[in-house]
Amino acid sequence: MDYEWNDTQPIYRQLRDRIVAMILDGVLNEGDPLPSVRTVAAEYRVNPLTVLKGYQQLVAEQLVETKRGRGMFINDGARDLLLSGEREKFLTEQWPAIRATIQRLGLTPNDLLADKDKER
Repeated sequence: MDYEWNDTQPIYRQLRDRIVAMILDGVLNEGDPLPSVRTVAAEYRVNPLTVLKGYQQLVAEQLVETKRGRGMFINDGARDLLLSGEREKFLTEQWPAIRATIQRLGLTPNDLLADKDKER
């Protein structure tokens, strides 16, 4: 994970988002354990309660489960659940602006699919 935090959102949320990205990228797979709260807090020099809050968000979203005495683990189906949610979020929040820009610039599907490096 990246060590840099930004000021745009709380650290616990950034931590949650980094774990989500790791699941989507296949770095963390279903059944894999999350690093302990203490380990993450020490490594990234943040309060353990901050890490715990980020982990609790993942539990609330049913992406992670707590196994008493063993730790937290990525749930079966977490990646599929995330893909579905992230696709919907992209289509409703980001795509309209991207589509408007494409139309404004008069780009065609061929323009978008062309490999610019091969054209040079």
